[in-house]
Amino acid sequence: MARIPYANLSAPEAQPLVQRIVAERGSVLHLYQMLMHSPPLAEGWLGFMTKVRQQLSLPGDLRELVIMRIAHLNGAPYEADQHAPIALKEGLAQAQLEALADWRAAGERFTPLQREVLALCDAMTREVHVDAAVVQAVRARLGERQLVELVGTIASYNMVSRFLEALQIHSDDPR
Repeated sequence: MARIPYANLSAPEAQPLVQRIVAERGSVLHLYQMLMHSPPLAEGWLGFMTKVRQQLSLPGDLRELVIMRIAHLNGAPYEADQHAPIALKEGLAQAQLEALADWRAAGERFTPLQREVLALCDAMTREVHVDAAVVQAVRARLGERQLVELVGTIASYNMVSRFLEALQIHSDDPR
């Protein structure tokens, strides 16, 4: 159960942003209803995360792979609930999602690129400071633009999970 009540979406001043969220996300998810306590924060978050989710050149399977790993590392079930169907749609296998908890021992379930991406994700999420060799391994495969997009995606979804868990936002919360 969320630590504070979800924002009231029926307020007239909220309607333009509520309509935009519905247009971009399909509905006002729990996360966005909580963000609506601060319309400027909700609007900035929506714009930024829409770019991260929909407008980068980073392949969707890599994006969703790191999002699901971050959800696991940070103990963020809402993030995992929302992104598991997207991850499958982007081409990840259910067996890969199930192996994320111990991906290093998962053998051939992950490609060499996916393993390097997961190593970067783990380092950024757990230690913050990343060994240069980890960054260079990903750079060699993806190039500079997609490396920057990957690092930005990992950083962004760590922000998401920290927000979700600080306020205890869950998919089954009544609103």
